[in-house]
Amino acid sequence: MRLLVIEDNRDILANIVDYFEAAGHVVDCSLNGPGGLHLALTGRFDLIVLDVMLPGMDGYQLCQSLR
Repeated sequence: MRLLVIEDNRDILANIVDYFEAAGHVVDCSLNGPGGLHLALTGRFDLIVLDVMLPGMDGYQLCQSLR
């Protein structure tokens, strides 16, 4: 399964990525809203893990843009 994790806290991001990679998943990540939106629109992901409070664009705006 290919996952996209969008999280601005590097420690939390590292924990999430480590957990999913250990389970055998391929993980891409972004530290901000605009970068996450770009990855989501240009890549093919089975699941997006999205933080609500992000720099540049919050998680609600990002989710609405994807819809």
